[in-house]
Amino acid sequence: MLLATGGAGFIGANFILDWLAVSPEPVINLDKLTYAGNSHTLRAVAGDSRYRFVHGDIGDSDLLAKLLTEYRPRAVVNFAAESHVDRSIHGPGEFIQTNVMGSFRLLDAVRGYWAALPAAEREAFRFLHVSTDEVSGSLSPDAPAFAETNPYEPNSPYSASKAASDHLVRAWHHTYGLPVLTTNCSNNYGPYQFPEKLIPLMIYNALQGKPLPIDGDGMNVRDWLYVGDHCAAIRAVLQGGRVGETYNIGGWNEMPNIVIVKTICALLDEMRPDPAGPYERLLTYVKDRPGHDRRYAIDARKIERELGWRPQETFETGLSKTVAWYLQNQGWVENVTSGGYRDWVTANYAGRA
Repeated sequence: MLLATGGAGFIGANFILDWLAVSPEPVINLDKLTYAGNSHTLRAVAGDSRYRFVHGDIGDSDLLAKLLTEYRPRAVVNFAAESHVDRSIHGPGEFIQTNVMGSFRLLDAVRGYWAALPAAEREAFRFLHVSTDEVSGSLSPDAPAFAETNPYEPNSPYSASKAASDHLVRAWHHTYGLPVLTTNCSNNYGPYQFPEKLIPLMIYNALQGKPLPIDGDGMNVRDWLYVGDHCAAIRAVLQGGRVGETYNIGGWNEMPNIVIVKTICALLDEMRPDPAGPYERLLTYVKDRPGHDRRYAIDARKIERELGWRPQETFETGLSKTVAWYLQNQGWVENVTSGGYRDWVTANYAGRA
């Protein structure tokens, strides 16, 4: 049995859906259901005997101890995190609370559980921590992509809080012997992503006839990873990763933001033409966010070399699937874009026109 924390969020929910599609092993999903956690995403498995949802916080030590004792998972996969840079700029406190203090309490509860396991179970147990490439900071245009050996240079409250959690995971391994694995991924995209992130925000706004806000000059570069490929990589690391090691997971798709948005516009022109004209007419350049990292790029050769994983989706196939999914699932989008979501978007872009 697996315990997945933050399994109602974008990557966690995709992982659970993917896991139950390919494995008979049950999953317990512990999620606090903050604004980006959506139980509707997992309705397809709600009646599956292999799936159990628990509403709770990774910062609740008593609940963690109870769940670990009751379900006796053979692995914990930690997706639970606040993950949006813009939100971290407006309110860093929640990021410190969840990503740092929550990770500490989760690690401490897992350490106590793991230490009491029989020897064979203790040897087989794994704690997999899902992190981000943003902990390594910004790259110059010609710099080599981030490798697992790059120094940590986080530049936002979000990336700093994730860097802290990575360091805690490392320390719990080296100090206490906890068998950990860490993955650092590039920008994910795909079904069920909350529309505050670039790709779903642009799709949502375009279909509403709203401006498509482009930060700065639109030339900030990210490596894009289809979420289904990310789920497969996590399974590979959980199955065969070397204890104590870090694995970069990337899509081999470096792309400037403006190219992403224009590609989305072209796909929407093809899949759902707007009588008012091409969607590119909605492009709107806004003031850049503070401390915006210029470029991220992932060197994912280690996971390919050691575990045989490489992304299956090209950026073209992955983005086409993503746009089609949002067009076909407007009910899910409307469910998550509540008044609170609209208030957030207004607050984030106020004064940046």
